[in-house]
Amino acid sequence: MKKCVCWAAAVCLVALNSGAHARSNFDGAWDLVFVTQRGACDTSYSFSVNISNGIVTHPNLVRFRGYVAGSGAVRASVTVQDKFASGSGRLSGDAGSGRWSGYSGTARCAGYWTARRS
Repeated sequence: MKKCVCWAAAVCLVALNSGAHARSNFDGAWDLVFVTQRGACDTSYSFSVNISNGIVTHPNLVRFRGYVAGSGAVRASVTVQDKFASGSGRLSGDAGSGRWSGYSGTARCAGYWTARRS
């Protein structure tokens, strides 16, 4: 259960909405690291996503929505069963960072994320 909240938070922070169809400066593979600063989630979690034409893909993600502006500003959220996470931040060049928070049932967690283009 703890890993699910962190995993959901990780995916949501770079997720883009379906309205972002134009080629993006942020297209490509990205490695993400999420660090929990508050709550009962794993202390850190990492994985990779791919951004293509502004849309983030991950083979295990079912329900997510979000947006990355041309400036690199990111805002996104994800829901997986009774788990929810949202976050915001900024991508710039080959790196990015931001904040995330979420819950799994009654457990609440929050922290920061970093991203690096692969």
